[in-house]
Amino acid sequence: MTREEMPIFSRTFDFLTWLLPATNHFPRAHRHSFTQRLLDAAFDLSESLQEADLRRGEERRERLRRADESLAKVRYYLRLAQRWGWLTPGQYQHVAAMMTEIGKLLGGWQKVSLKN
Repeated sequence: MTREEMPIFSRTFDFLTWLLPATNHFPRAHRHSFTQRLLDAAFDLSESLQEADLRRGEERRERLRRADESLAKVRYYLRLAQRWGWLTPGQYQHVAAMMTEIGKLLGGWQKVSLKN
């Protein structure tokens, strides 16, 4: 399956496209700390997935583990942003659904890579 055919890449792209403008509404005082950590984790997720696609075997599994770690960080930061009122309940519900879908796709890819 090519990268263009794998839904995880389009879902991650959609997530980043949603996230960047959303963080512009976070308090200015936290843009260089919290917001940067959230964005770094989100881009690390995307980059790890792209790197996994270019590798095979144990190297792929390692990149998928890194992606899973980054996804966990993104989820944590998004929960904090919601708790602090930086995301509306509707925004959080939307982004949580995106994270759930990316997580399911990532988990499926990890299972397949264990068989290879």
